[in-house]
Amino acid sequence: MGLRWLAAMVASILMWGASGPTSLAETYPSKPIHLVVGYAAGGSTDLVARLVGQQLSEALGQPVVIENRPGAGGSIASEQVVRSASDGHTIFMSTIANTINTTLYPKLPFNFATDLAPISLIATVPNVLVVNPAVPATNLKEFIALAKSKPGQINFASSGTGSSVHLSGELFNMVAQVKLVHVPYKGSAPALVELISGQVQSMFDNLSSSLPYIKSGKLRALAVTSAQRSAAAPDIPTMAEDGLPGCEVTSWFALVAPAKTPKEIVTRLNEEVRKILDRPAIKARLAELGADVAPSTPEALAALIASETAKWAGVIKASGASIE
Repeated sequence: MGLRWLAAMVASILMWGASGPTSLAETYPSKPIHLVVGYAAGGSTDLVARLVGQQLSEALGQPVVIENRPGAGGSIASEQVVRSASDGHTIFMSTIANTINTTLYPKLPFNFATDLAPISLIATVPNVLVVNPAVPATNLKEFIALAKSKPGQINFASSGTGSSVHLSGELFNMVAQVKLVHVPYKGSAPALVELISGQVQSMFDNLSSSLPYIKSGKLRALAVTSAQRSAAAPDIPTMAEDGLPGCEVTSWFALVAPAKTPKEIVTRLNEEVRKILDRPAIKARLAELGADVAPSTPEALAALIASETAKWAGVIKASGASIE
């Protein structure tokens, strides 16, 4: 009796050891997943999160609840996720802003690169240099010549100090050796209103928010800041094509989780995201938002976060950009 009991216990332990770790991803998720977004509902980050979240919910068989926690360029939401349980039931839609914030907010109580586990890049969106049609420049070279002829007299709007829209302009100043004057607004919408009305002259806006005005002729697009032309606007040349290499800026959306989330769960989420982004309907919807699908491995996303953090640290320090 005692030997049979002992044999049964040993068999049970061996079976658990063989199935435990490998079954973790199979039993996940066991409850609703919270997808935290660092911006208000209705913006581009929120729209991408809801699109991906709906598809993830169908794939995983659990609701994916979008939780909007705006503030401090996404840092408030980031901290919430960092402090959440590392069980895959809280994930975060991160953006380029999170790598900028590492330098812009020097006293953050967490390290974005090490306290969060990369899952996958979702999509990329180039910024685009747009001008009011009254500006006497029809291409990038003419705009640079105009700026050099009027140092400190040409301005550029942004969605706020420290945003990628702002820092794209600062990078442009450095690379093109011009002096555009920064005019910050509280979001892209009011900045675009002022640009269209002629109160400001230019802007390095996200392509997704400027594209409708480019198509209607209310704004003139001079160049995108990505390495390649965007599939959403293939007729707009890149800055490098027009003679200004070194001015690449690509906004992006990516899924991350708390740092100690089990690798099996990260792998499961990565696999599901890659399947989602391979669907023609999803590609088409993201293209409507001015975005290009860009699935990645967790390792590739980690490398992107590291390189972006270093890049924007340099631009912020050189330009003196500050949120104070």
